[in-house]
Amino acid sequence: MVQVNNLIDNKNIKTLEQKGCFAVIEHQDDLSLTPSEAIDAYFMSKMNVKRRQVLCALNNSAVRIQAGAMQWTSGNVQMNADIGGVGGLLGKAIKGKVTGEAAVKPVYAGTGYLMLEPTFRHLLIEDVGAWGAGVVLDDGLFLACDQQVQERVERRQNFSSAILGGKGFFNLMLSGNGICVLESPVPREELVEFVLDNDTVKIDGSMAIAWSSSLQFTVEKATKSIIGSVLSAEGFVNVYRGSGRILMAPTINSPSVSASTMSQTGAPAQTATQSVMNAVKNSIKL
Repeated sequence: MVQVNNLIDNKNIKTLEQKGCFAVIEHQDDLSLTPSEAIDAYFMSKMNVKRRQVLCALNNSAVRIQAGAMQWTSGNVQMNADIGGVGGLLGKAIKGKVTGEAAVKPVYAGTGYLMLEPTFRHLLIEDVGAWGAGVVLDDGLFLACDQQVQERVERRQNFSSAILGGKGFFNLMLSGNGICVLESPVPREELVEFVLDNDTVKIDGSMAIAWSSSLQFTVEKATKSIIGSVLSAEGFVNVYRGSGRILMAPTINSPSVSASTMSQTGAPAQTATQSVMNAVKNSIKL
């Protein structure tokens, strides 16, 4: 028996989310810093840029994780490469190549703890069964899942969605019953969820990070005419039709954000902080 101290009972550790055998923990402060790193670390913590990890509590169960993600294990936990022979390895290599995921995802089984490597990305715990027939993931989101969760490659339904949609020709799809952990570019608090009931959602850009496999994904002109699309400066949009769910990260890939910081002359516009600092400097001079 292994007793793990100063982990969950550490005042610098906060449990953000827990579901199934997975728990997302967050280091509130980076305590192993040199003096020269302290200023950057202070402002990073204020902006919610913190190290996060996934702790898996295994009880005669098994999980599949992204290759190289294991930090440590305790107890009777064994790793299986889950290659599946030469043919299986070749198939996994092809699947990994087209989806941008690791070719082989090791399986850890037994009773004990498995801790994954720390990351600055945000971690989401999702119930795969709640997505119905399956959930399609944007590239690079997968981190871990229960062993019984099934993986397969989802091919784009038409040429336009693959070329113009910013999602590539293939995506990883998870299905079945079980829990998965995703690495998200934004926290859950910023994610917008659409629940469609035989309806349509159009998104300008590749901001959807996960969507139900039951949805039809195409890329279409923003308006009925090409001229109208050009004049409206919208061009093409990603269209999701049918019944299902979409998770959208509205704060990523937003060109309007960078554009709004530029003045009409092309020079960087003054931020609110800079304006305040300049006002303070001027008052000191007076």
